[in-house]
Amino acid sequence: MQQHIFSVTEVNHLVKLLLDNEPMLQNVAVRGELSNYKIYPSGHHYFTLKDAEGALRCVMFKGQAGRLRFRPENGMKVVVTGRVTVFPRDGAYQLYCNTLTPEGVGDLAVAFEQLKAKLYEEGLFDHAHKKPLPAYPRRIAVITSSAGAAVHDMIRILRRRYPLAKVILLPVRVQGTEAPPEIVGAIRYANKWKIGDVIITGRGGGSMEDLWAFNDERVARAIYKSEIPVISAVGHEPDVTISDFVADARASTPSNAAEIAVPDQVELRRFLRDCEERLAQSETARLEMLRKHLDALAAKRVLRDQMAYVQDKRMELLHLQQRLGDLTGAQIARKKQRFAALAASVDAMSPLKVLGRGYAMAQTAGGEIIKAAEDVEIGEHITVKLGRGALACTVDGCLEEPT
Repeated sequence: MQQHIFSVTEVNHLVKLLLDNEPMLQNVAVRGELSNYKIYPSGHHYFTLKDAEGALRCVMFKGQAGRLRFRPENGMKVVVTGRVTVFPRDGAYQLYCNTLTPEGVGDLAVAFEQLKAKLYEEGLFDHAHKKPLPAYPRRIAVITSSAGAAVHDMIRILRRRYPLAKVILLPVRVQGTEAPPEIVGAIRYANKWKIGDVIITGRGGGSMEDLWAFNDERVARAIYKSEIPVISAVGHEPDVTISDFVADARASTPSNAAEIAVPDQVELRRFLRDCEERLAQSETARLEMLRKHLDALAAKRVLRDQMAYVQDKRMELLHLQQRLGDLTGAQIARKKQRFAALAASVDAMSPLKVLGRGYAMAQTAGGEIIKAAEDVEIGEHITVKLGRGALACTVDGCLEEPT
């Protein structure tokens, strides 16, 4: 019997047929470590699953990869489910993956930690970016489901604590794939139209799967970009979501968010009463001080006898006039005495006194005093002043000074 010779394609199709007809390989779960993980522009994911002794090529098509909750990374221990078959063109068998989950923990827990680390590195959790909540908000935008018990609890508490605030409900879905875009849209709408002074977003308790909309990266970034302060109120007290880290304030429950958002009217009324009492006491004390001051002024002599002040000032004026007159007379006497002394000194030094004793003073025609015979010439006209009167003379000659 002649042996049948197969083509390569026939062999590949035969192997594919055998593998496709093996029930154990149609829904197999494989544990291993991710290696050479690549995401192509087509959206398909290609990687290798390996352990200590072997490796298995794997592919996850775009449809299945779109359901991943976390970001697969090389070295991650995972469990993959799918079917094993052959791609006839290459002749290599590989695992076509339906699901991919981290080993030991759920995919949601891994996705939560990955997104938390990513946003932390980007600074979305920094306290420097958190805005203060308004002390007395006039409008409160509540972004949650209109059908849940949480919204009714919040509205009831808000009305009881601070009825002055207007509550505006922006109903959204808080669970499922449609929830994140609706929450993001409501936050953007509230900011665009300035719906409220503060935003409360959240929902009641539930499983991690139920709360997952508030672990969505799009919701986290919308809260971070909000110009209106945001309070995150998701689940019960132990529940923590990414929204809690990004929001300006975190409430343990939706009811707690309502308590954080507004002041308590009972406390406000008590505070106002205290202010009223302190103000009344302050004004009473001020009026008493003014009354004492007024009594002190009324006791003054100037108010009891209006002319007393004028008379006192008149006496002071007379006293000042007397002192001024005494000082002026003493100063004039001193000036007269000094004048007399100076006049006597000047008189003693006067040339007229010298002339009065028989001396004469000769002057040239220009009025210059002649001190020596050589200061004049023969025939020059000079004036000789005497004690009384003067002589007009002509120089006839010069006499020698007797020895």
